Amino acid sequence: MAVSRKMFWTGWVVSVLPCLLFVVSAVGKLMRPPQIVKGFEHLGLPASLIMTIAILELSCVLIYLIPRTAILGAILFTGFIGGAILTHLRVGEPVYVHIVLGILLWLGIWLREDRLRLLLPIRR
Repeated sequence: MAVSRKMFWTGWVVSVLPCLLFVVSAVGKLMRPPQIVKGFEHLGLPASLIMTIAILELSCVLIYLIPRTAILGAILFTGFIGGAILTHLRVGEPVYVHIVLGILLWLGIWLREDRLRLLLPIRR
């Protein structure tokens, strides 16, 4: 089941959009402005985790965008987003954006990756 060029490039566009948001998020954490520290306190997380979470975000992006490791990256992102969802639910915040990001990550890789479409076919 060969992927068409249109599907392949659409998959890359859909994949890169959430990755850009994660890169912006990670860079923001690396700069460590007071509002990030305050946000971590609000979520009940120690400020000492800011750097670790930024590195995890960037690592997930890198692994996801390398074609040979993209499926592993999607799996790692799923765990990362799951943790973020739980953290935000715990303090009563909405998680719609996190869910949309997860859907976009999997949709993007599904569109560009033949191996994944063989495992998860959409039947008509």
